[in-house]
Amino acid sequence: MTSEEMFPASDFDAWAGHYDQSIREESVFPFDGYNRVLENIIEWAAVSNRKSVLDLGTGTGNLALLFAKQGCQLVCTDFSQSMLVLARGKLPQANFFLHDLRFPLPLDERRFDAIVSAYVFHHFPLTQKIEICLRLVNELLAQGGRLVIGDISFRSFSTKEEFKQTIPDWEDEFYWFADESLEALRQAGLRARYQQVSACAGVYEIRSGG
Repeated sequence: MTSEEMFPASDFDAWAGHYDQSIREESVFPFDGYNRVLENIIEWAAVSNRKSVLDLGTGTGNLALLFAKQGCQLVCTDFSQSMLVLARGKLPQANFFLHDLRFPLPLDERRFDAIVSAYVFHHFPLTQKIEICLRLVNELLAQGGRLVIGDISFRSFSTKEEFKQTIPDWEDEFYWFADESLEALRQAGLRARYQQVSACAGVYEIRSGG
């Protein structure tokens, strides 16, 4: 089954109305450490007033809202129309458009000071993660910019296997394993670092290897 089949936009349309309620349960998988993940993304993106930020898979706009408070210029995408409706309500000043991250973004060679994403990339297998990261860094990131991704992530496969024993009704998705992911990013010619934020979440900073 492909990631398109596993994670259809209709599922996220149905989730939109109670998504923000879901993330308030910060001690519960998969959102343990959610607010700290967003804070780390803000810190590692290292952008300030008037800088341009592309937020991929913006959902209801929670991460974008933090960048807006810093005065950043925002372009936000999501493949769920219902999520975008809610995000626009929070951020009327931002630019939003419907887009599936698995495909190239039609942004006319525009470059961003930072590209960010929260709780999206675990929907893609590792090879697709790397392909998307390469495309974003090479085609959309400004010189000296950073791609910062916060997501469900574990230090290793064995760490995930230990953690899953504590979770009833576990469902495997394409979760990050930092050891193999960092190596795959480096093999692809990208510079990357990682911070584990909670037992099941972490943040990746990715830059051009040149």
